[in-house]
Amino acid sequence: MHMNDFSSIRPRTPAVDAELNRESWRVFQIMAEFVEGFEKLSRIRPAVSIFGSARTPVEHPWYQKAEEVARLLSEAGFSVISGGGPGIMEAANKGAHAGPSPSVGLNIVLPHEQHGNPYQDVSLTYRHFFARKVMFIKYATAYVVLPGGFGTLDELAECLTLVQTGKGRRIPIILVDSSFWGGLLDWFRNTLCEAGTISPEDMDLIQVCDEPKAIVQGIFDHYGGRGFEPSAAEREILLEL
Repeated sequence: MHMNDFSSIRPRTPAVDAELNRESWRVFQIMAEFVEGFEKLSRIRPAVSIFGSARTPVEHPWYQKAEEVARLLSEAGFSVISGGGPGIMEAANKGAHAGPSPSVGLNIVLPHEQHGNPYQDVSLTYRHFFARKVMFIKYATAYVVLPGGFGTLDELAECLTLVQTGKGRRIPIILVDSSFWGGLLDWFRNTLCEAGTISPEDMDLIQVCDEPKAIVQGIFDHYGGRGFEPSAAEREILLEL
């Protein structure tokens, strides 16, 4: 086809117009998700976002560790944000709910997998992953990432990318369970660094910690005496997320 031949473009028909009208109204739905998130979450700082598999059963050590980490964070004054679903998300909300600080669930509407857990003091529901992702990082003082699947890897990569590029503020990104994450980190070092697709110093964005109390202490150590509120420069960065 010649580059100037637009004969394959769909002609305007009632069906095409109806689809366009539906897409246009979808913009307002997206706006509503952002507005509700901004209004509800702006008062929960400082907060820590916790990620991990929706498929982890209650009796699994990962579930129990996530629950303990979240409880310690809540007792230390951090709100805890999770994806609101089962597995490690539930453990995070359950641990936070047992403490004095808010337990926040950012639920997502999925065809088969997600259902909300009952341990949410603040609950929001999203249809769009991208709006939900903004809320995870915009209000996070730290990311704590337990073992998980594609969704967990997606959130980890999103946070790393935003911090690496300066589009997000520098926060602790803590991977929990060194035996689970070791192979991925080796691949980062031995493949990505060697290929030049990331810099060796990018590995400094990641911490690995297995002990719940040490995770909480690591977050405090990162901020030192500066406090958890974003600086003026960091607030400008967060406005551009």
